[in-house]
Amino acid sequence: MSPAPAPLALVTGGHRRLGARIAMRLARAGYALAIHGRHDAVPHPFLADCLAETGVDWCGFVADFETPAAAEALMPAIIAHFGRAPDLLVNSASLFGQDRLDVVTGADLSAHFAVNAVAPVLLTQAFAQAKREAGRDPSIVNLLDQRLAQPHGDQLAYTISKYALDGFTRIAARELAPHVRVNAVAPGLTLPTEDYDEAQMARLASDMPLERLPDTEDVSEAVLYLAQARAVTGQTLFVDAGAHMRSYPRDFMHLE
Repeated sequence: MSPAPAPLALVTGGHRRLGARIAMRLARAGYALAIHGRHDAVPHPFLADCLAETGVDWCGFVADFETPAAAEALMPAIIAHFGRAPDLLVNSASLFGQDRLDVVTGADLSAHFAVNAVAPVLLTQAFAQAKREAGRDPSIVNLLDQRLAQPHGDQLAYTISKYALDGFTRIAARELAPHVRVNAVAPGLTLPTEDYDEAQMARLASDMPLERLPDTEDVSEAVLYLAQARAVTGQTLFVDAGAHMRSYPRDFMHLE
């Protein structure tokens, strides 16, 4: 009897930034990988090195989630390539803008909801249908944001689209039990952009309840835990050094 194939994970937005760190952790845990990107799916160099080192089976897939049809076509493309559906779906791809209530547009809202809420729903639908004959503890992990615990007015379209995904996480966990588990990870400030300098990051770290900031390894370990936690569903794990317990008047980049 031939050995069972490695579990297969689809990580959306998995070719760069936090998604790539999650994909790297899953590769080291023995997962084969379907790596999604919006315009390309070329792995960031650190992920490419990990894929070469681990030797896991992987393939990149391109889909622009602002078009719902692209999200609908992704799962069939993965099944066609690997000959099977993923065992794990990580909805990591996110669209992030700088709008507020006084300037947000219908186009902003439509784009953010398409990427941050509609695509995860459509992928969950396809995942659940493909895993109806469940065999290997099918699991979904959605990426949320610590700000949902105590929201502010910055990045409005992003925030409310993540609220939609938060609510859907709990709905899907109820609807898909007992065959598919659905959970979420809500990171805090993890990967700074060019908007932050080192001194600002140090000050922000000191303002967290744990006086540190989470790193990508913290978030990736949380995703892996939920992927394998067979008795856990419908939960959101905050990985934010306690930031969700404090109310911040604006986004971290605007606090100083």
